[in-house]
Order: sequence, then C-alpha cells, then structure tokens
Amino acid sequence: MAEQEYRQTRFRRPPGSTELLLVRHGASAPHVPRQSFDLVDGHGDPALAPEGHDQAERVADRLADEHLDALYVTSLRRTAETAAPLAERLGLTPIVEPDLREVFLGEWEGGLFRERMSEGHPIALRVRAEERWDVIPGAEPQETFARRVAGAARRIVEAHPDQRVAVFAHGGTIGQLMSQAVGGGRGFAFVGCDNGSVSHLVAVGDHWVVRRFNDTSHLQDGFDLDPVPDLPEGQGGHSA
Repeated sequence: MAEQEYRQTRFRRPPGSTELLLVRHGASAPHVPRQSFDLVDGHGDPALAPEGHDQAERVADRLADEHLDALYVTSLRRTAETAAPLAERLGLTPIVEPDLREVFLGEWEGGLFRERMSEGHPIALRVRAEERWDVIPGAEPQETFARRVAGAARRIVEAHPDQRVAVFAHGGTIGQLMSQAVGGGRGFAFVGCDNGSVSHLVAVGDHWVVRRFNDTSHLQDGFDLDPVPDLPEGQGGHSA
C-alpha cells in the first residue's frame, strides 16, 4: 500500500475571505505651472492623459476574463475614467467609495505637489526622509489618512465575503493599504506603484495576505527596474 503523499498546492482563497485587486489609475494630465487642476472637495482632480486612457484599456484587457463581483472607484475622476473600459465590458456599474481618494496634500494640492517634488523643495526632502505626507503645510494628518483608508477597505471586505472585487484607486492609497496589510512598518515602503498597475490583497477576517504588488505585465513597457522609485507623484508618480 502506497504511503500518503502531501504535495504543495497553490494558494486558494480561504472561505469567507475577499480578494481585492487594487488598480492604480492611469497617468493623469500634466500640471502646468500657475494653472491649478480643478478641485473636488479640495483635492486636485485632473482627467486622464492620452497614455492614461491607453493604460485603462490594457487594464480592461487584463481583467476582463477575471470573475469580478464589483468595481470600486473613488470620488476623483481619474479612477472612474480608468475603470470605464472594464466596467463596459463586464456590464458593472462602479461603486464610489470616497474614503479611498488620494491623501490630501494641503497647500500643495492642484498640481503644486508635482512641482515641489521635482525641484527638490526642502519640505519635499522632509516628506521623503520622514515618510509622512503631513509635513506639507495643511496636509492630511498621517493617522487620519490611515484611519479613513482602513475604514473604506473594511466596508468593502464586509460587503463582499467569498468574492473578488477590483478597486481603482491612487498611488498613496494603495501604498497605505499595502503597508497596513503587512502590519504597518515604514510608511512609504509601498509607494511608487505604476499607473495602471495591479496589486492584490486577500482579506481573511482581520488578517491580510499580500499576493502581489505593482504588477505591470499587461502594460506595453512591462516591468521597469528604476533604481530610485518615485514617490506617488513626485517625478510623475503620485497623481494628487
């Protein structure tokens, strides 16, 4: 009689858990000095750039054959525009979760953040060194940002047991969710995910499993080994 064998198996979503595919919005329109983006509740609200629309189509190509039970977007239009091609293919109406909007950048909203980070402003250097957004004058306190993002994620998980959802969000928001999933640690450990990238979390009760981060295999340029990854919108990353 053959002895029992115990083989390695692939990861399976545990019963009652929720899978979240976190999609960073496509590249947004460039900022022009002295021309602020439109604001929504104080947040800069640029539309997608042409390359952002292309990234949205590639995201739709990537996820169209996945079984998705719901799509979520934020109150900022770049996420809705990124989700639109996939929503059309799947026949799903995206649900707006305002608390997954990008971190509020205070006096640097409307596009000024990009300028200050690119020029190496002294406060920008502090943002990098201290790994906190709230060193920017008037910016959202780090603890407030973390709390609202965690609350939004909790509501989505509670609404979708045994389901998979795609969440179209922002670089700072995704970085915060990933950091929380691994128990905190360095605040900026997961900043810098690419526009149109897919990250993957599984929520099992109060526990989180990280399945992938910044998957760009569906994008034309593939995976870019940048030796110095940008902050969410510093040199073109963070789209605040």
